[in-house]
Amino acid sequence: MTSKNSFAALPLSKEMLQNLENIGYKEMTPVQNQSLPYILKNKDVLAQAKTGSGKTAAFGIGLLSKLDVKRFRIQSLIICPTRELAEQVALELRNLAKFQHNIKILTLCGGVAFGPQLNSLKHGAHIVIGTPGRLMNHLDKKSLDLKDVATLVLDEADRMLDMGFIEDIEKILSYMPKEHQTLFFSATFPKEIVELSETLQKDAVNIQMVDIEESNSVKEYFYQVNSKDKFSTLVDLFTTYRPKNSIVFCNTKIEAKDIAIDLRDANIDALAIHGDLEQYERNDVLIQFKNESCPILIATDVAARGLDIKELDMVINYDFPFTKEVYTHRIGRTARAGKKGIAVSLVDENDKDVDELFDYTDVKNLKKDKNFSLQPKNVTLVIEGGKKDKLRAGDILGSLTKEGKIPNDKIGKIDILPRQSYVALQRDFVKKAYNYLKNGKIKAKKFSVWILE
Repeated sequence: MTSKNSFAALPLSKEMLQNLENIGYKEMTPVQNQSLPYILKNKDVLAQAKTGSGKTAAFGIGLLSKLDVKRFRIQSLIICPTRELAEQVALELRNLAKFQHNIKILTLCGGVAFGPQLNSLKHGAHIVIGTPGRLMNHLDKKSLDLKDVATLVLDEADRMLDMGFIEDIEKILSYMPKEHQTLFFSATFPKEIVELSETLQKDAVNIQMVDIEESNSVKEYFYQVNSKDKFSTLVDLFTTYRPKNSIVFCNTKIEAKDIAIDLRDANIDALAIHGDLEQYERNDVLIQFKNESCPILIATDVAARGLDIKELDMVINYDFPFTKEVYTHRIGRTARAGKKGIAVSLVDENDKDVDELFDYTDVKNLKKDKNFSLQPKNVTLVIEGGKKDKLRAGDILGSLTKEGKIPNDKIGKIDILPRQSYVALQRDFVKKAYNYLKNGKIKAKKFSVWILE
């Protein structure tokens, strides 16, 4: 007997069902269970579901199921607020699309070269995932044709509104057929989202999962501090809670840079991610954080959109967020997939609107340790070769373990990008691996290599 939460209960092909099983999708999450039947019937959907609920797979399975692979036209358009989220969505969709060959998924985001995108568009695509600004660039240059789009997805629609993208989105829609399916997915439901839905959607099915989803196991703490003591309190938080990894949120790019520098001076390894970084710099930072080569990430809200961190011990609001929705987004990054997590907020004299809202924990309870240090267990090596050179993770792993004599359990995550590869190694083995790769070969070819620090 088929469970009501089984993907087999949906009108999906045998090939897709087999692929879902192969990639570990055992049964539908609540948002998938509630939204997929309507998505597959071409209904407009307005769905609220928190980060990590499976909403990407919900719309991904839906649009892939309806795709006509033989028709080499753009049939689905997914708009995301940031390139990080767009890339994460593309990664998951490519995983879901393994059930059938020749499905082309293309990302069109700012911060990367325009030329290669033009070339890719000339060769066609079935699904385009992009950010509003870059999509508009291509539409203005007539390099992007949306006349065959049957499904439009706005992912993290609330953030799109916050970032002022509504005019771009309306312009993008003017290039699409009037008759199409529109799917909104959002972690929060401000009234502006409802108003936008009424404007852009037709008889949308309203799905609000927050009340019935299993709540995140987040333990929330609030500390009242003087602004002059905020940084020393931040250090004391790490000393007290000793997280394996943590994201520290602040409200400005300058502050993100300064906090990261000050933490490193305090012997706490940290990197900052903010809007001033080039794409390659963002890649360096995010990969080091994800592969355990850096335990602390200092982030602004915009720069942190789309980060997919499977296990995050702790979120710290160094600056208290401006809205309840932003607060929900921030703390929702910990305690995902049934894990437990901690969210700590520092409230200073400038946060007048929130000063009396919380039960505060006394900062005197925090431990102080001048000798405290928080350093990563791994260090990352960068290899000047990637997918364009037909390098695979297995090629690098095999070379390091066989010829390089590096124990398999000392090698961490391997990330393969188009032109570079990143390898996490336990600190004691990074120099041995570097010396081998500097003088050795991978797949009978020599590559430049350096240590990312």
